[in-house]
Amino acid sequence: MYADLLILLVAAVLLVALFRRLGQPVILAYLFAGMLLGPHGAAIITGQAMMQTIGELGIVFLMFSLGLEFSLPKLLAMRKLVLGVGGLQVLLTTTLFFALAWWWGLSLPQALVVAGTLALSSTAVVIKQLGELKQLHTRRAQLGVSVLLFQDLAVVPLLVMIPILAQPEVQGSALLAEIAWASLKGLLALFTLLAVGKWLLPLVFHEVARARSDELFVLCALLVALLAASLTQWMGLSMALGAFLAGMMLGESHYRHQLEVDIKPFRDVLMGLFFITIGMTMDWQLVALSVLGLILFKSLLVLLAGRLMGERKRDAMAAGIMLSQVGEFGFVLLALASHHGLLGHQQVSLLIGIGVCSIALTPWLVQKAQGLAHSFTDAVLLSRAEVAMSGLGKHQHVIIAGFGRTGQTCARFLKLEELPFLALDLDPERVSEAKLAGEQVAFGDASRRDILLAAGLVRARLVIITFDDRKRVDAMLTLIRELASGVKVLVRTRDDSFLEHYKQAGAFEVIPESQEGALMLVSHLLVNCDIPIGRVIRRMEHERNSQYRFLHGFYWGDQSAGNLETDQRLERLHPVLLHDQAWAVGRRVGELSLGEVRVKAIHRGEQSLEPRAELRLAAGDRLVLFGNAVAMEQAEQRLLEGH
Repeated sequence: MYADLLILLVAAVLLVALFRRLGQPVILAYLFAGMLLGPHGAAIITGQAMMQTIGELGIVFLMFSLGLEFSLPKLLAMRKLVLGVGGLQVLLTTTLFFALAWWWGLSLPQALVVAGTLALSSTAVVIKQLGELKQLHTRRAQLGVSVLLFQDLAVVPLLVMIPILAQPEVQGSALLAEIAWASLKGLLALFTLLAVGKWLLPLVFHEVARARSDELFVLCALLVALLAASLTQWMGLSMALGAFLAGMMLGESHYRHQLEVDIKPFRDVLMGLFFITIGMTMDWQLVALSVLGLILFKSLLVLLAGRLMGERKRDAMAAGIMLSQVGEFGFVLLALASHHGLLGHQQVSLLIGIGVCSIALTPWLVQKAQGLAHSFTDAVLLSRAEVAMSGLGKHQHVIIAGFGRTGQTCARFLKLEELPFLALDLDPERVSEAKLAGEQVAFGDASRRDILLAAGLVRARLVIITFDDRKRVDAMLTLIRELASGVKVLVRTRDDSFLEHYKQAGAFEVIPESQEGALMLVSHLLVNCDIPIGRVIRRMEHERNSQYRFLHGFYWGDQSAGNLETDQRLERLHPVLLHDQAWAVGRRVGELSLGEVRVKAIHRGEQSLEPRAELRLAAGDRLVLFGNAVAMEQAEQRLLEGH
């Protein structure tokens, strides 16, 4: 037994390291280890029963950690989407896969378990990918999260029913009575654990935290998970249900994050052994085809559920693509069904193989969901034809790329001057409403060659880009320079971060909103201070011609901080006081060598001095530096310490 465990650990370490280097999911490494060492491979490992027992503990810890991530407040806040789209998705998907499994020859209980497993998606993987891509605020992400929340709820009755469905002698009214009795026991376990979690566990963890012992906190977390699992097992329910409920009751406490960190190593190692035992009997013949079918069916069913609830076709399709895998709860249901003999080991291995492969594809699917949804839900040829019909006959017109608020404002003034224009936008609802109102707008991606040509780019007098997407703006500027280099391009941006970049890429003029807004405010200020309007106009034009240099940089404060990575690159002003022992005292400005940082002003007493290269610095001088955060720290250190 110990030799088997040692061999498994050696194989797991080597394969996990290899798969990590190849950028593949760790689960695949564990499955591959099982395939190599199991009866279909080298047949080295024989004592599978012990490994399965350890793997069941991994399931318990997995359910505990998933319970920690379950958010009841989020569920209540999104209840309309959760119950609407989420409920429909689970109902439609379960019904379809139940029918397919029954047609395949499975019994009714087996078909129900298989359908319930395939209806679930991976909460952890999808939300992690959306967070990394900074897309959690989008409508498609909200749809996806709402479906995931309902799936987390739907797994609870399945956990209750599987031990009952595994009893072939229980049929008809006796089956309904057993399910009702198990549901009552489940509710009793829920209220018991919630009461313990509300009144007893906070006191326990408070005392444990006061002891400041990492070992004690870890032991306490393990004990809570195992005690909750033992309680539900004693009541005739699954251990996984108890662990999930225990995680739920601690999920809203301020100990949640520490518990997640403490439980993760045990969960990952024990789950690894569980997947190794699955890999020992896995048959990959049907896996690839089944994964493609799973992704297709689940995507279409989420699309159907979303459309029935009034959601946009593209958002619903994108959410469906993101949720087309099998989730962690599915593995738990399969392990429970295997433990009770409801599904054979070959069936469980096939389903887990489908689940693992679908999860391996999830990061790519989440990243490409929007693009794939756009391709599947829009008739590309129709959109080209629509743009071509709108642009046909137009000459010396303005192409407006993006018909949001800025694009519509430009269009209104062009209409006042009776100048022809054609607007392009990717929002089908906005395009539909605008066309119905008689606007010259067509659906199309202005960053694509065929759409620009169909819009009459070579006959246009000017193109204005109103959206703020650097990649698409770069693509448009490149295409316009290639196809019609004589056409002027105006680019609207949020600020002047990429002003030089866009001008070098071919933009005739770049209009940064924040700087222009500030100039407009300043012009009103000066006019109301009785400054002659001619002088105000000259100052504004001078600032535009100098690319807003006078407006660059500001004094930083705690409330200015937003995104740390972005803030580190933003230019700012920062004063530095030279004390008596400062390195820069006695040196000329031209000798400072501050790299990317410039000295914008020097204040000596009540005087404000021009930072000329020959000016020698003195103790008590206050230097106003201009640059980004990282370079600023280095410059200040050089001024004060000389390195």
